[in-house]
Amino acid sequence: MDTQQNTALARALTELPGPLPARGVIQIMIPHTDRFTVVGNHLAQHPGLSTTAVGFAVRIQSLPQGTEIGIKALAARFPEGEKLIAAALRELEAHGYLQRARTRLPNGRIVTRTVFCNQPAALLRPRAVAPLPQGRPAAPQIPAPQIPEPEPPAPEAAAPAPPDVQHDHEDEHAPQDHTPFVPLVPPPTAPKPPRPPLPQPRELTPELDRAATALLSDLRRHAPQFVLSESDVRQLAPAVAAWLERDADPDTIRRTLTTDPPQLLRHPAKLLKHRLTVLLPPPLPDPHELAAPARPRIAVTPFQTCDGCERAFRAPTPGRCRDCRTEHGTTQAAA
Repeated sequence: MDTQQNTALARALTELPGPLPARGVIQIMIPHTDRFTVVGNHLAQHPGLSTTAVGFAVRIQSLPQGTEIGIKALAARFPEGEKLIAAALRELEAHGYLQRARTRLPNGRIVTRTVFCNQPAALLRPRAVAPLPQGRPAAPQIPAPQIPEPEPPAPEAAAPAPPDVQHDHEDEHAPQDHTPFVPLVPPPTAPKPPRPPLPQPRELTPELDRAATALLSDLRRHAPQFVLSESDVRQLAPAVAAWLERDADPDTIRRTLTTDPPQLLRHPAKLLKHRLTVLLPPPLPDPHELAAPARPRIAVTPFQTCDGCERAFRAPTPGRCRDCRTEHGTTQAAA
């Protein structure tokens, strides 16, 4: 049985057009004739979605209309747990593939309505309606399917809870308000913001240029994947000089530029340009700026001893307290 499978695989490889790649995956694409789902590469190769979220998106696409896709329903159908399913649905919702909202039916019952879109970016594109050819009758309009309302409870049944507190607890992670479906993924034709320019030193002295060039040329000794050409070194040297001008240590610059690179680094110069621009440290402050500000001196009125009653009171100069001054003034007035 194994020999037959290997022979069939070898025969399929010989039928592939063109030379086979020396490394990497080799695709044998057999067209489907039934029971298949079309999945776009924007979803299968989405850089912001986890493999679990992509897998659940494909599974949801393969389900027929009206299938329950709540957390509990998916957990009962598939081996993943509820926490993993909830995290995957939140990822799909954040990127516009899934939209969940609670809606109130005419009878007062609140249910969760889930909408899945296989191409969220296509919703933002203008859709042109092709004119019908002359002589061909227009296609009849098919009315939208009506959602059947649940039957009211029998009179002898127990009184249901008020509509405000009667909820469908199938999906506990759905939003509580009814918001319109707004795709979060921008269209491919949306203009991208301009990239910030490389930092430049205030004055590119020969010493700074020589030190920056030596630092960039020496990166491949510490990280072999950071091999730069002479043009890349000349382009990035002013940015490194700006770091050195701000009193950044060369070892610190080297670690910042080469720490934790991608697994497959194809363009080291682009990564260095990004890190030199985004991670640029601020200039060191002057020593007098680090000194604590002088606290304002508060004038305190000293204590004095009253010449009449020898009671302590606050006054700038010695003398009598207020009571003694009042009593002394009244005696003089009476005399």
